Amino acid sequence: MYRINKKENSIVKLKERLFSELGFKERENLQEWVADNPQVLGEELLIIQKEFDGFSETNERLDLLALDKDGGIVVIENKLDDTGKDVVWQALKYTSYCSTLTTEQIVTIFQKYLDKEGRDEDAKEVILDFLQREDADELLLNDKDQRIMFVANHYRKEVTSTVMWLLEHDIQIQCFRAVPYSLGEDLFLQIEQIIPLPETADFLISAKEKEREKKYVGEKAKETNAFLNKFWSQLKNELRSRGIKEFEQVRNLDRWYFGFSSQGAKYSFALGRQLHRVEMYFYNDEDKQKIDAMYQFKDEIEQQVPNLIWQRLEGKKASRIKLEMTEEVKSEFRGKWGDDEYTEDLINWLCESMAKLYPVLTSYWERVRAS
Repeated sequence: MYRINKKENSIVKLKERLFSELGFKERENLQEWVADNPQVLGEELLIIQKEFDGFSETNERLDLLALDKDGGIVVIENKLDDTGKDVVWQALKYTSYCSTLTTEQIVTIFQKYLDKEGRDEDAKEVILDFLQREDADELLLNDKDQRIMFVANHYRKEVTSTVMWLLEHDIQIQCFRAVPYSLGEDLFLQIEQIIPLPETADFLISAKEKEREKKYVGEKAKETNAFLNKFWSQLKNELRSRGIKEFEQVRNLDRWYFGFSSQGAKYSFALGRQLHRVEMYFYNDEDKQKIDAMYQFKDEIEQQVPNLIWQRLEGKKASRIKLEMTEEVKSEFRGKWGDDEYTEDLINWLCESMAKLYPVLTSYWERVRAS
């Protein structure tokens, strides 16, 4: 790794170091860095416990326990300059212990972590916010295969060989290399994924997910997935046929969400068990500056788009402005959920609602961003 000196148009090589020679420790340093900045592992993770030891009849403890954006369990094991030879076996044991955790157990584990950290927050609400879900009654965690992540400077051959074999056998596992560097008194840290290689990871995951679907996904889930895939495809075609070109980049944000991001906001079509909606969604609005800036134009906006619902979502990172289907509108739909007639009516409502919402909110959002 090199540092660029732009002024002199030169580069200076950083010195690769060992954690031990710099006096850093596994638990006090590396583990805390990852816990405070889980995004260094290449995705959004929610740390729900450190030094987790809630296993019956054993005193073993794992380094970090996390949730991914699908509500799946992620076991993170940190080592310093050498993984040792037993790290894979150790992680597999921990993961097997965690495989039986229920949603309520996970919420309880996370609440204990929040309380210990002195964070006056409700665990279930934080999880719902992280997963961008609203209905606590439908919260289902740890409903898929668990994942393992290793973070270390050096991986022994027996470790990498075992990891590659596990990947071939559909165990979701990743290895990250953490390397400290120095330049004078300045210290730097690089963390990069080395197994599987990032450029092949998506392909491997897609292939494994497809195979897993063939083997394990129940018929009901298959039917739901097939219906939703078809539904979103029909919606996109309808948007295209109406000449709404802004939505050419729409994609699945989640099985029940469809939309795209633009200029710091998400525009989404959302299907709910009871009601459906279109929305402008600010994910990163912890200080609420975005929705507050839009709120100053509330009267003007609602003259053009009546019946908007403004959700500041206090205590959460997100906020949204949405147009929700009323029961009166829903009662006029033909058939029931899943019928072709219902689908046609729902797609028409979603297209017409977004056609009202998008241009108006976008024009005011552009004014906000320009100010």
